[in-house]
Amino acid sequence: MIRTSLVKPNKPLFTDLAGLAGLVRDHDVFGVGGHHFARLPITLIKAIMARGTKRLRYVSWAGGLPLELLLEADAIAEIDTCFSSLDIFGLPPRFRRAAETGALPVRDWTALAMIQALRAAQQNLPSLPFQPPVGSDMMARVPGVKLAPDAIDGEPMAFAPALRLDTLVLHAQRADESGNVQILGPRALDVAMAGAARQVLVTVEEIVPVGALAQAGRQTVLTRNQVTAIALAPGAAYPTSCLPFYVTDYARLSEAFSDNGRRLSESLSAPGEAVRAQVVDAAKIDAATVNAVADTLASPALLPTPAPASIDEILAARIAAELGNDSFASAGAVSPLANVAYRLAKATHAPGMIIATMSCGHLDVAPSPMILSLLESLDGETAAAHAGGDDTYSTYYQAGAVTHEIVAAAKVDRRGRVNTIAIDKPSGGVIRLPGQGGMADVANMHRDYLLYVPRHSPLSVVDEVEIASSARGLLTEAERVPHGYRTGRSLVFTDLCVFRLDTETRQLVVIETMPGVTLEQIREATGFPISIDPECRAVAALDKDMLALLRSRIDPLGLRRLEFVNAKRRAALLDEILALDREFVDRCIQGSGAARGQARARR
Repeated sequence: MIRTSLVKPNKPLFTDLAGLAGLVRDHDVFGVGGHHFARLPITLIKAIMARGTKRLRYVSWAGGLPLELLLEADAIAEIDTCFSSLDIFGLPPRFRRAAETGALPVRDWTALAMIQALRAAQQNLPSLPFQPPVGSDMMARVPGVKLAPDAIDGEPMAFAPALRLDTLVLHAQRADESGNVQILGPRALDVAMAGAARQVLVTVEEIVPVGALAQAGRQTVLTRNQVTAIALAPGAAYPTSCLPFYVTDYARLSEAFSDNGRRLSESLSAPGEAVRAQVVDAAKIDAATVNAVADTLASPALLPTPAPASIDEILAARIAAELGNDSFASAGAVSPLANVAYRLAKATHAPGMIIATMSCGHLDVAPSPMILSLLESLDGETAAAHAGGDDTYSTYYQAGAVTHEIVAAAKVDRRGRVNTIAIDKPSGGVIRLPGQGGMADVANMHRDYLLYVPRHSPLSVVDEVEIASSARGLLTEAERVPHGYRTGRSLVFTDLCVFRLDTETRQLVVIETMPGVTLEQIREATGFPISIDPECRAVAALDKDMLALLRSRIDPLGLRRLEFVNAKRRAALLDEILALDREFVDRCIQGSGAARGQARARR
C-alpha cells in the first residue's frame, strides 16, 4: 500500500476565501470540522459550492448542515458518516432523500471505527484495532473493517483500515501570524482529521501576533506544520456558533430549515446588524447572570398555578432517579430528555455526579438552565475540561468509565436492540434515520444500558428490528468482566412503562407502569407478547418540589417536550421555544448591561 505523505510546510499559506476554496479539487475525500451547530465552516463551504466543485466523498463524524449544503449544490458523490441530524430541527431532508432513493452510496460508521481509521492514517499505519460492537449489525456495515484475532491473546478484535482525507475544512477562533491555529471548546474529531488529511484549510475569526495564543486557557493548537492554508473570515461559522465571539442563531436556522421555497445556502446569509449584535452580546453572558435571571423568573409570585406533571416530566424524574453521585453521564447529540434528567439529578440528589455534554467535549459541567442559545457557552464556562471525541473515547468510553449515555430509540425490539438507521414503511420502502453515532460502540462499554422510547406503539416497540444499530451484546457479569466493563442495569423507558432486559432470557420484562397506565394498554401497544415482573409496580408520583425545579431552573424552555410531539405539532412547539429563548436571552443581556454599568460606577 502506498501512503500519501501528510507532512505540510512549516509556514501555511495566508490567503482569502476564494483562495481556500480553489484548493479543493473534484473527487477529493473531503472532511468537515466542528460539530453539532458549533464552529462549522459555513462560509468556506458556500465558497466551495460557488466554484462548482463536484464528486466529493464526504467523510465526517456528523453530516447535518454542512452535508445538506453540499448535497444542495450536487457536490457530493459518496457519504461516509456516523450520523446525520439537524439536532432539534429533525431529520435532514436532502440526506434522507439521497439515502432512501439510493441516489448516493451512504456508508454508516461507528464513531470508534472512524476514530481508529483516522488515527491509523495519522500514524502511517495500515489499520488500528478497536473493540467490536458485540450484539449490533454494524461490523457488516462499516467499510473495510475486519474481525481478526489479537496478536497477543487471540481475542477477536475489529480492525479499521486507514482513512486518509484529501482535504479537511474547519473554522477556528484564531491563528497567529506564523500559522498556528487555536481551537477553543470541544473539538470533535478535528485533531484526528487534521492528522489524516493531505491538506487542512482553515478560516479564523482573528489573526494575532506570535505568542498571543498562549494567553488563552483550555485550548487546542494545531501547530503551523499541520495547517496548509488560512483565511481571515470573521463570522464565517454563522449561523452556527464560534465562542467566545458569537452563539448559534437558532432563529435563523429555524427559518432556513423551514419550507420557504428558498435555497438553504441563500437562507444562511450574513446577519443584519441587529441580529449580529444579538448573537455577539449573547456570547458574553455568563453563568452567574443566567442563574440570576432564572432565579427571578422562578419566583413563586411569577409562577403560574402548577399543572399536573406531564409524561415528559415524569420520565425525566424517573430517569434521574437512576443516577447517583458515582455516575458519569454523557449527553448524546439529540437527547433533550436525557440532558434534563442528568441536570435534574445533579441539582438534587446526585451533586457529585459528572455530566459530559457536546459528545463528551464539555467534561463535568454544572447543571445550568437549558437555555437553547446559551447552553453551549454555559457548559463551556462551567466545564472542568474541554476535549475531543477521539481522546474521550480512549480515556473514558473504552476504559469503561462512563456509566450512562441515555438516548432515544426510534425502534427497540424484545431483546433491547435498537434501530436508528433505517426502518421499513408499512407501505413499502424505508425511512432513513440519523444513524447510530457512537451507540454501537458504547452500548457495551457503559456500566448501565438505558434507552427511552418517547412514543410507545407497536411500530416502535417491536418483535425484531430490521437493523440492530446498537445492542447490549455483553449483558451478564460473566460476559462483561473479561472485557474490563462494569455491570449495571439494563432498562428501556417508554411513555407507558419501564422494561428490564433480563439477563437469563435476554428479553424485555415490564417492571414498572407509568401513572394511570394499565398492563392491557401496554400489551396493546407492544409488538410482542409482554412478560411482567412479579413485583411490577407503578412509577411513583413526581415530587412537587422536584417538578417546580425542573420547570423553572432546569428546563425553563421545555426543550424536553420536543421528543414527545409529532412532526405536525413540532413546528409550532419550536416557534414557542424559540420565542421563550429570545425573551430569556434579552433579559440576560439587559442584566449583563446593568451589571457592567454598576461595575463602572463603582470604579
